[in-house]
Amino acid sequence: MALTQKISASTKGLKINYPRIILWTGVVLIIIFCLAPVLWQVLTSFKVNDAIATVPNIYFPTSKQLTFAHYQSLGGGFFRYIFNSALVSFTSTILCLMLGTPAAYTLARLRIPGEQIILAGVLIITLFPYVLLFLGLLEIIKAIGLGNNYLALIIPYTAINLPLTILVLRSFFQQLPKDLEDSAKIDGYNTVQMLLQILLPMTVPALVTTGILTFIFAWNEFIFALTFITRNEMKTIPVAVAQIGGSSAFEIPYGPIAAATVAGTLPLLFLVLIFQRRIVQGITAGAVKG
Repeated sequence: MALTQKISASTKGLKINYPRIILWTGVVLIIIFCLAPVLWQVLTSFKVNDAIATVPNIYFPTSKQLTFAHYQSLGGGFFRYIFNSALVSFTSTILCLMLGTPAAYTLARLRIPGEQIILAGVLIITLFPYVLLFLGLLEIIKAIGLGNNYLALIIPYTAINLPLTILVLRSFFQQLPKDLEDSAKIDGYNTVQMLLQILLPMTVPALVTTGILTFIFAWNEFIFALTFITRNEMKTIPVAVAQIGGSSAFEIPYGPIAAATVAGTLPLLFLVLIFQRRIVQGITAGAVKG
């Protein structure tokens, strides 16, 4: 009897935290919703063709239903496509940051005539669908003879991402205390020295975040890369994946396409993981220097 009373008393004292249970349930469901397509693509890249075509679907294949043949079918030429995407994306990102940083600082700190008009123009360009620029850019590329040239992609990517770079960096520069700039001017720094030696080290998080967004856009862009580049050895990852064909016109090579998608996404994954650490380091360094 005493034991029963103790158990009932402890049970009454134990309260179920329903909000916490609901929170973690929601978190788990969101993670499953976001990662399930990725897991499905990875599994498809390793499945044999029979397992891919089986109905109902095989969600968790056995060891006998796994193969590396789809990755081997990509061949060594696929690394060339990765190099092309990396070259175009990295170059356009560097140009965006080099051109966008001084422009953003100018709009954030220096009083120039027509500042509001310039900001309105930058905002309008940011909201403008870049696909509508396709025909105009195509005529320009043909007129100046930039077809089948990396510049045919680097220049449009830089122009498209530059307004977003300016807006993001401008808002970050506005959050920095003006006392730092006043102190630097007293110490004899000019505007360029102050920007390069004092403000840029503190804007590392914004630079990295903006750079990653620019890089991902250039890496994944398809329409310009498909049209402006026709030489096979200069194609980028999205175009190369889209043009993977089967043994006949009626066959869809799901396995090689999934393998190419996973292989083309891995560099982005590594890049984001590396720069996540850099963001934390930049925030810490800025806090210590401040």
